[in-house]
Amino acid sequence: MNPAEEYILNQPEPYRGILLFLQSVIEGAIPGVELKYKYKIPFYYINGRPYCYLNQSKDYVDLGFWNAAHLSVHLDQMNTEGRKMMKSLRYRSLEDIDATVLKEVLKDAYSVKDKKFWK
Repeated sequence: MNPAEEYILNQPEPYRGILLFLQSVIEGAIPGVELKYKYKIPFYYINGRPYCYLNQSKDYVDLGFWNAAHLSVHLDQMNTEGRKMMKSLRYRSLEDIDATVLKEVLKDAYSVKDKKFWK
């Protein structure tokens, strides 16, 4: 088992369930993603470039996007609290996850995967 999977499986509920669900959706929706363990959290890469990350913090799970400056859909649902460049979808329970919004944001992030971090 790689460290990223270990991170996910070692989280308490409900966070483990949220992380496993997000992992399943990301890996099913985005071609060529590779799960790595970087910066002490699970990080998805595409062609060697960061795509998104999963982080359990406090009482929520963040699905953060590397090229967030270029995202254009569902920005009203993205969290930017305390950050200049990163944006994330934040979940406190499985019921918080709107699958349509999640998939549309993942596809939007995929469409800008080759852009630079800064706008």
